[in-house]
Formats: sequence, C-alpha cells, structure tokens
Amino acid sequence: MHLDVLDLKNFYYRSALGRAAQRSLRERVAQFWPEAKGQTVVGFGFAVPLLRPYLPEARRVIGMMPGPQGVMPWPAGAKNVSVLCEETLWPLETGAVDKLVLLHGLETSDRPTALLEECFRVLGPGGRALFVVPNRAGIWSRRDKTPFGFGRPYSLSQLDSQLRGQGFTAERHQAALFFPPSERRFWLRSSAMVERIGHRVSSYLAGGVLMVEARKQVHAPTRPGLPEAVRRPLRILEGVTQPEAKPV
Repeated sequence: MHLDVLDLKNFYYRSALGRAAQRSLRERVAQFWPEAKGQTVVGFGFAVPLLRPYLPEARRVIGMMPGPQGVMPWPAGAKNVSVLCEETLWPLETGAVDKLVLLHGLETSDRPTALLEECFRVLGPGGRALFVVPNRAGIWSRRDKTPFGFGRPYSLSQLDSQLRGQGFTAERHQAALFFPPSERRFWLRSSAMVERIGHRVSSYLAGGVLMVEARKQVHAPTRPGLPEAVRRPLRILEGVTQPEAKPV
C-alpha cells in the first residue's frame, strides 16, 4: 500500500526531521553516483528529493509516481518533470534509462516482483539501479510517524535475494539515517555528525535505511551448434597447392 503524496511532501519538505532525512539520503546517493552528465536519470515512488543534483547536467530527469500514491509537480519553480504512472507499466522505452532510483516504491508495492521486472526492462546496457528501503534492523522501520515505518522492511540478505531472483546483481551497499527519528532539537542539530560516525562504524547494521546499487545482468546470446562448427571447420581448400612464383 503506497503512502499519499501529500504526506510524503509534508514530511520531506515541511518537517525538520524530513529535511534532515532528505539531506542524509541525498549525500549517500551522491557517493554512489557523483555525476550523470548526458544520462537519463529516473526515480520511482517518491524519489524526487534525491534527483535534484542531477537536474543541471543530466540529459533527462523523470520523477515517476504510482497512481495509488498520487503525483505532485516537481521541481518547484521550474519545468515539471514528474509524471503519474501505473506501478508496473511505465511510460518509458525498453533500455532507455541509465540510472534508476527507487524510494518508497519497492517496500510499499503490492506487486514487488512485477515492479522489479519493470525496473529490469527500462534499464539500458550498463545501467544502474539504486534501491532505498527501510532496514528491518533499524529503528526507523518501527516508527510509523515517518514514511519508513510503512510497508515491508528488508534485511540486506532479503533484498539481495529478491534482486537476484529478477536478474539483478547487487554490487555495493550502504546505510543511512543513523540518527534516531526524533524531532528533538538535539538530534536534529547533531544528525550530520551522527551520520558520519554511523557510516564509519557499520555499513548497514544500525542504519534506518538500506541502499543497494545493482546492475542489470544480461547473458550473452548463444546459438545451438555454433561452438561445434568452430571446433570442426570445413576443409574445402585442403590439398590445393600454393602457386609458385615463376622466375622473370
């Protein structure tokens, strides 16, 4: 069950806790992908807070929001790049995406397998997907006052297994939101420091969110009989002597 777009907007843009969470997640995304010059960058769910750094240099940025969630114009004060779409039927060509981010998309989906199949379809050769999900071992998934307290939280092994089942290969992972989901001024002021410490101590155990980068695994096509034909080449020209040069 997807959250309402107004609740997500209010959390990330109008609450101090949401703005701190947005800053932490965006910094982690920048560590995975420092640039996207000339590339197509797409977000699904409510990933638009993480896409802003790519607006100036990317060839195209698209924020897709599922129908049950609803959609809002984004970015504010600029040409809209967000679109309402079916959860498992995106208005994108096959292989058109270079970078794909899912935030509040996978854990709230009623059809996660079909959703991952759609992710696989739209990614192009060499494309990367970044899945951001609540950490089952973290405290953020236990607080329903934030969007991370809804849907199905994941452990790292659970997410990796689900991705492999749909043809993805997980390559890197990190965690974020090491500070507690509290509106208290002390935690909000020290959130950046807690994030730095937490990132050095553990890559996933204590963080409220897991972030896994995966690539699309495509096997090389094979044709029956081709290896055998190569191993047994035709001997058509055997026995033909080479012409001898005549003296001048």
